[in-house]
Amino acid sequence: MSNRHLSRIIAMQILYEAGFRENEKINEISKRNINNRSEKIDKIFIEKIISGVQKNEDKIDRLIRKSAPEWPIEQIAAVDKTILRIAIFELLYDEEVPPKVAIDEAVEISKTFGGENSSKFVNGVLGTVYRGSNKYDASTDKKIKNPKLK
Repeated sequence: MSNRHLSRIIAMQILYEAGFRENEKINEISKRNINNRSEKIDKIFIEKIISGVQKNEDKIDRLIRKSAPEWPIEQIAAVDKTILRIAIFELLYDEEVPPKVAIDEAVEISKTFGGENSSKFVNGVLGTVYRGSNKYDASTDKKIKNPKLK
């Protein structure tokens, strides 16, 4: 069994690196990052994430802008933006990954690789994107009841 969490991290690192190495082909960056791993990873899953994010990047970035209007996309930390792009791809374009898993994975990755408030920011943006999507089912949302309001 491959490690999907690690595979998401590798996909994030590849996309992050590609943002800084505009003269290098993403296939070369992918090959280097994937071949340097001794752990069991899901190469097909990594490639699906990378191609899906690249194919839908403009639409995904419009959703980020809409969901975080107080944060111009150019001012979002590159690692946070990469994590958001992957999670939004999984949320909206990948039927294989349950939405809550995509959100939870993104939040965990942002805790490891992002800044102090990254996980809260990522969670907030993804929650907004998810609630605005056709995958959202309000009946499955757990509501937290405030005992003081009883």
